[in-house]
Amino acid sequence: MNASKYIYLDYAATTPMDPLVIEVMNEHFRNSYGNSSSLHSVGQKAAQILVKSRETIASLINAKRDEIIFTSSGTEADNIAILGAALKNQNRGKHIITSTIEHHAVENACKSLKKKGFSTTFLPVDKYGLIDLNELEDMITDETTLISIMFANNEIGTIEPIKEIGEIAKEHDVIFHTDAVQAFGKVPINVEAMNIDLLSASAHKLYGPKGVGMLYLRNKGVREGWGKYIEPIMFGGGHERDLRPSTVNVPGIAGFAKAVELAKEEMPKEIERQTKLRNKIIEFVLNNIDDTYLNGHRTQRLPNNVNLGIRFIEGESIVLDLDSEGVAASTGSACSSKSLEPSHVLLAIGLKPQEAHGSLRVTVGRFTTDDDVDYFLKKLPPIVERLRKMSPLKSN
Repeated sequence: MNASKYIYLDYAATTPMDPLVIEVMNEHFRNSYGNSSSLHSVGQKAAQILVKSRETIASLINAKRDEIIFTSSGTEADNIAILGAALKNQNRGKHIITSTIEHHAVENACKSLKKKGFSTTFLPVDKYGLIDLNELEDMITDETTLISIMFANNEIGTIEPIKEIGEIAKEHDVIFHTDAVQAFGKVPINVEAMNIDLLSASAHKLYGPKGVGMLYLRNKGVREGWGKYIEPIMFGGGHERDLRPSTVNVPGIAGFAKAVELAKEEMPKEIERQTKLRNKIIEFVLNNIDDTYLNGHRTQRLPNNVNLGIRFIEGESIVLDLDSEGVAASTGSACSSKSLEPSHVLLAIGLKPQEAHGSLRVTVGRFTTDDDVDYFLKKLPPIVERLRKMSPLKSN
């Protein structure tokens, strides 16, 4: 990197920790070292921190405190939800419905169940990345026990009709899980109003620490409890009600809770501010750089997400040149960035492999300024022009 300044525009991959989160975690690293399962006062102090953290995190999505299970990541939460729900309800049926644009944590968890006799329907999406609700309902059979549709796509930012999906699932007595890793803390979520039974989230997507996530698990009351929805897929001690056994990361969870507290306070303002930055990028690129287009829905998308198709050059080349100019962006999911295969999400919305390779994902965040966006928009056009001159894909 040769630039004198560096601008981070890859918030969908991970976020920098908020200084207030770091402050809280440092305090707990020093003073909250007890095992929350221990009976002595040091352990009980840690246990109280978990109680308060559950309350804070639950409040963001209108859940109850005891419906929050802490995990090590959104990926782990996805796996516990899908595998646990499928296995718990296999006597009712072995059919799962998901979409063709899910994160690999969901996609591969569903595929793994094939060895146990399960079948999965992968619902197609339209050119914007939206599922068809009528098609979803048509695919439900007597064997269907689980629907898993992500809240918002991590690559193209499209937000799915979650409330309507929840209504369909409830009507057919099917469990509804949503991977909300990208949406959690960015847009309003109400698990009651949206009829969500299981929801996955991760701290590092909203200015919290890596290595901490959570699973919301609807509790129907004392008699039913968690039992209707899920069974353990991991075994050990009795932590997290036996659903995620392992000594819990108290400082990390406290940091997660602080990040949620800040997100709740900042959300209305940040939605408005980031949407303006997002739209500024979209409008500038589409109006000033030829042969470009937007991937995902124009308005029904995350406030911070821009995914651009730039014809005749590969996204990786743009990312590397932007990096040399002091700008961090990506071509799509960080989890797939080392793969040479085109994005399964972009293929699913109808792009050809060559087009899918020419994508650029730019995601803004809490610390992104107008000047940052202006700098990016100043650097992008000459990079595109230079790469196209060298590209064998560009016809003269």
